[in-house]
Amino acid sequence: MLVAAAVCPCPPLLVPEVATGAAPELDAARAACTDALGVLAAARPDRLVVVGPAEQSGRGPHPQGTRGSFRGFGVDLDVRLGGGRAAPAASDGELPPALAVAAWLLERTGWSDAPVEGLGVGEPLAAERCIEVGEGLVAQVERTALLVMGDASACRTLKAPGYLDERAAGFDAAVARALGAADVTALKGLDAELAYELKASGRAPWQVLAGAAEGAGLGGSLLYDDAPYGVGYLVAAWS
Repeated sequence: MLVAAAVCPCPPLLVPEVATGAAPELDAARAACTDALGVLAAARPDRLVVVGPAEQSGRGPHPQGTRGSFRGFGVDLDVRLGGGRAAPAASDGELPPALAVAAWLLERTGWSDAPVEGLGVGEPLAAERCIEVGEGLVAQVERTALLVMGDASACRTLKAPGYLDERAAGFDAAVARALGAADVTALKGLDAELAYELKASGRAPWQVLAGAAEGAGLGGSLLYDDAPYGVGYLVAAWS
């Protein structure tokens, strides 16, 4: 049973050490993420599953204690999923970047409310399969919470990573409405091809959330909606 969910963006720039001098530009996004994680803690879950975009090598699953690093971004900073020392079952591989950002957020907020595990999902994963994955996550434990990482389009401005695409603003607005209203049907219906063209890394994780939330009766709240650097960043909390 899904008892709560938090949706956060996953740019490594959320980590101040990575952003360096530009760090204050995402202070509001970090604050919103902290508020969303507070909703997860208030739900008192038995387990927290972190879901985020990943390449094939980083999909996991990743047990609590799996390490991550921001060395690839020029920063000597390590994290562990769920904090603390590596668990005996921790995977040999590192967390993919999106889950490393999640691990940093959890450490930053002092998460200790429930065991944590991670799952990377690939951009090509079809909506139907994403939904099945979400259904499976909540079938295993009675009270499960999700921390869902992913960005909206990367095509909001001329200087965006994907350049300007006039479809991007409308796509992001539809996702923001769906996340703010905990609209499972709308998330399930996201156009995977359009999301790919707009470089929206959150599409598959959001549809995993949709599968997990079916029938849970959760309400949503949109906590942050902006597009710094031309990339759509959304933060939402469901409870």
